Amino acid sequence: MKSTPIVFRTFALSLFFAATLAQAAPVSGTVTDKTTGKPAAGDTVELLDVQAAMGAVAHATTNAQGHYTLNTPGAGPYLVRVTHQGAPYFIAAPQGAGPGDVSVFDVAQKVQGVFIEADIMEMETDPSGQLSVSERWLVHNTSTPPTTQWSKRSFEIVLPDGAQVQDTQAQRPSGLPTSLTLDPDGAKGHYSFNFPIQPDDGDKDTTFQVNYTLPYSGGKLDFKPVVTLPADNVAVIMPKSMSLTSSDFRPVNSDPSVLTFLAKNVTPGKNLAFTVSGTGSLPREQQGGQGESGQQAAPGNQPGGGIGAPINTPNPLSKYTWWILGGLALLLFASAAFLLRKPDGAAGVVAAQGATPGQPAAGYAPTPANKKAALLSVLKDEMFEIESERIAGTLSPQEYSEQKAALETVLKRALKKS
Repeated sequence: MKSTPIVFRTFALSLFFAATLAQAAPVSGTVTDKTTGKPAAGDTVELLDVQAAMGAVAHATTNAQGHYTLNTPGAGPYLVRVTHQGAPYFIAAPQGAGPGDVSVFDVAQKVQGVFIEADIMEMETDPSGQLSVSERWLVHNTSTPPTTQWSKRSFEIVLPDGAQVQDTQAQRPSGLPTSLTLDPDGAKGHYSFNFPIQPDDGDKDTTFQVNYTLPYSGGKLDFKPVVTLPADNVAVIMPKSMSLTSSDFRPVNSDPSVLTFLAKNVTPGKNLAFTVSGTGSLPREQQGGQGESGQQAAPGNQPGGGIGAPINTPNPLSKYTWWILGGLALLLFASAAFLLRKPDGAAGVVAAQGATPGQPAAGYAPTPANKKAALLSVLKDEMFEIESERIAGTLSPQEYSEQKAALETVLKRALKKS
């Protein structure tokens, strides 16, 4: 999965570190069990230090009303982790007086309403002549009442014979991509993810990703893909210099720079088959789920972010995604530079935490200081993604150093103007 554009990340980092100049405040909030609609009493709550390998620096237990309070030892950055029925749930620790409310769900080994929206295989050949595959599964949980599916075999997959796994990731509906280790599961090529499949957060689902290589002598290989849950779509994406033959997959003309093939409404046990041949590389901008992890990834577990958006057919705008994000980052950068030049008024102490999109929170005055606080609240989440990727090893030391150096320049300019 590709990393978020450096401009956006540098900007997020600069604003985040500017925010940490403020004095640290206790983190408090309410944990609500969305399965029962009641406060979650007796849950363990921990404050994790992102810059100390996610070590716990404060602990609490929710009371009968689901309330907790944690004392922060510094200005952050931190994550809040709540453990409910053995499953962990995370949020970014709020800055200032913002509420640290957390939603959790009851846990079951199997729940109704879990299905695959898309199983996407991106294929190309690598310099050694092997076939390189990045496979992503976009998994929905529409259970009623909402319940997390979690066990040592939360999500089972079957990889082709001879697959050599390079890296693995998973991402929650509202989380960052997390590096994982696949667990062998019985027969050869069968694996399981020990990772919770939480109920969907709006249109956000749980994403799994595995990057692997396959022997490709002769430049031709047969596939018999297997799904373990009902799948709306199974897609194969490859360079135009390669070809696919199959009676089960139809070509989709969604992107002129790649070949896309699609099989719809695939059920477990259904026999699928296709043959790929030829060599070539995917356009770099096409691989939105690789970097990273991802993404998607991974991803996103991006802990949080996104490896890829749910699809019915491959997105024809995917090759332009990072150019669009880069343009938005520049726009945000210009807007923030304007806000940083504005003096803080007395009304600026009112935080915009808890406001719904397009609607200010009660008592909130849209002053420049409020706008800056709201912007910091949104962008600080990106800081956690960067630090998590660095800790997980998905962000190279060179990339981290480059972004840090760029951050120092931007931060000095922002502080000078403010």
